[in-house]
Amino acid sequence: MKKKQAIPRVILIVGANRGIGYYIVEYLLEHGDFISVLDIETDNLEKLKENYPDKLISITADAAKDEDIKNGVSETIKQFGEIDIAVHNACLCTFESESNSNYELYDKVMDINFFGALRLSKAVLPGMRKQGFGRVIFTCSGVGVTGFGNISPYASSKGAIESLAKCLEIENQRYGISFHLFHPPLTNTASSSELHVPKEFMASPQKVGEGLAKHIDSKKFVICHSFSQAMQMKICYRHPLFMGKMMWKMTTRADQSNKK
Repeated sequence: MKKKQAIPRVILIVGANRGIGYYIVEYLLEHGDFISVLDIETDNLEKLKENYPDKLISITADAAKDEDIKNGVSETIKQFGEIDIAVHNACLCTFESESNSNYELYDKVMDINFFGALRLSKAVLPGMRKQGFGRVIFTCSGVGVTGFGNISPYASSKGAIESLAKCLEIENQRYGISFHLFHPPLTNTASSSELHVPKEFMASPQKVGEGLAKHIDSKKFVICHSFSQAMQMKICYRHPLFMGKMMWKMTTRADQSNKK
């Protein structure tokens, strides 16, 4: 098997113009990696390009469109030669009950979150198999393990990502390719802005992004930004429904208190 140096690496990230993804990119650039970002918006990345004109490329792409992802992968290989790590970080999160969520909404969320991860995998795996190494990471969520109220399209898509990563890990281990999950905590990002949780209960996107970037080479299947988050996820995997119900009760109480 061909051995790859630790750094500099070529890392492709889908969904990193802001939030956790942005800070992952910033940290990796500071530590010498070459980064390609695929996102529907790339305005925030332009500032980073000024400091890393030869190490950062941004490509306008929609995670829900096959051709966009294929073209982004091809352009990344054209610019940097190969892809060592691919991260699916794009997501769509909605905050409605099942009764207020039609089939079209479930389809839309799954198309970006689950099928987006599958599209990226299908686009990068042929090259990784040929080169004999690679790593693919899906950004997941604790609610995909525990469940949660008024978030079933998102939670279902994240649960599906977990199973997809396990299956593809088993299928591709003989090629020297590994699959992993990023498991961030509840973070103060645009995707969670409608969730009725006090901001002080949410983690900093910079802290989470930098922590995940530091552990991007971890051999663990579940990668967390901190030791405390890793311990919390272990509890969630051991007692999923109990944790989901408990977090839902806590969130509901906090919401009711804020309305008084």
